Amino acid sequence: MRIIKNVFKVLALIIISIIISLGILWLWPERTPAITKSDNSVAKIDYIKIGDVEQCVLIRGHNTNNPILLFLHGGPGMPLMYLAHEFQRPLEENFTVVQWDRRGAGKTYARNKPSVESINVRQILDDAYELIDTLKNRYNQKQIILVGHSFGTYLGSIMVTEKPELFSQYVSVGQVVDEKKARILQERFISEQADLKGRSEIIEELNKSNNSNLENWLFEFGGELKNSKSFFPLVWSGMWAPEYTLPEVFKVAEASSFSSSNMKYNVLTNSIYNEIREYQIPVYFIAGKSDYTTPHELISEYYFLINAPKKEMIYFENSAHFPFFEEPYKFSQVINSLFIK
Repeated sequence: MRIIKNVFKVLALIIISIIISLGILWLWPERTPAITKSDNSVAKIDYIKIGDVEQCVLIRGHNTNNPILLFLHGGPGMPLMYLAHEFQRPLEENFTVVQWDRRGAGKTYARNKPSVESINVRQILDDAYELIDTLKNRYNQKQIILVGHSFGTYLGSIMVTEKPELFSQYVSVGQVVDEKKARILQERFISEQADLKGRSEIIEELNKSNNSNLENWLFEFGGELKNSKSFFPLVWSGMWAPEYTLPEVFKVAEASSFSSSNMKYNVLTNSIYNEIREYQIPVYFIAGKSDYTTPHELISEYYFLINAPKKEMIYFENSAHFPFFEEPYKFSQVINSLFIK
């Protein structure tokens, strides 16, 4: 009986500790670690009124005279800021790194839920150009380096085509190319993996004409994260992002769903594959060899079709759709080697 009582005491202490820890995390304020190695450094979470919405940016770098590296996150409402602590610290030595939670995403959504009407590609592009003007003026820069991930590459390809004078280079991570072509490759990949693992029920579901959501199967077979069968590692990492409060972390999924369901594609009439073949600035494509969210074969096909003053294809052998998360050291090495001589 004494043993049972002791076990209950231990369990009660564990539960109380968890509750207290969650309470502390819930109340813990947003913050970003200071950079103390330089008098000209920046490390700040800022809210800038862009369009009609106060939008959150994280700006970090050892020297504000360094080139600006602006990340465009995916989703369309899945922030990259809450993963930044996993990979961007080495980049901050050579760049002023800017993470931006767009309207309808992350900290911006948690602070200001936008109107449904404002969730459209044209509005987000206009927001981006306004932010870029602000950053260039603030840090006395003529051009910036643009880095897009997933849906951010859809925006990025349009931006560097519409206003190439704003950018010195464009880095694409998991390039969005063509939804219909990607779907064919995704279904083939899932079918092959299901066949190998004896999952006939998945193949039956794939054959149903009304089946539109492949994400769970892409995760299960390593097409989103090579080494995980779910998005849990991304959520877990986000929970420990110093820039995010716990209530903001809990809003991430809601924001992503809001943006995805309401996004209006009102700029291009066709796919990137069909409409954008000419780039006036150097472009670099980074693709995970296991990526089937934006299938790496399709990115490679698109890469060979485009013209640019300079272009390069860089594969990450041990990654799927999130190479900066799965191979962070290599990612920072690649970015630094591209632009720092």
